[in-house]
Amino acid sequence: MPVDWISYSYAGVVTVSGIIGYMRRGSLMSLITGLLFGSLAGYGAYQTSNDPQNVRISLITAGVLTVAMGMRYQKSGRLIPAGLVAGFSLLMILRLVIMMF
Repeated sequence: MPVDWISYSYAGVVTVSGIIGYMRRGSLMSLITGLLFGSLAGYGAYQTSNDPQNVRISLITAGVLTVAMGMRYQKSGRLIPAGLVAGFSLLMILRLVIMMF
């Protein structure tokens, strides 16, 4: 059973971006959402590692983050972390759709 390192790395990026948001600006909401969505992405990575066709949790998580962080990037214009997470999330969606087929 191969490990889905790309999905685990994505979960790490999401988690670390929430921690950085907390450390930089003291945003408790960044910390909470980073840990929540990082955990969901990690669980999705675990599922795709066991069954590459089981992408539902990963796809929903990446979709929500693409929309939310994309809107945040559009509003703030800051590439880090909103643009970075939105871009990685969009790439994850494309990867997961390809994995389904």
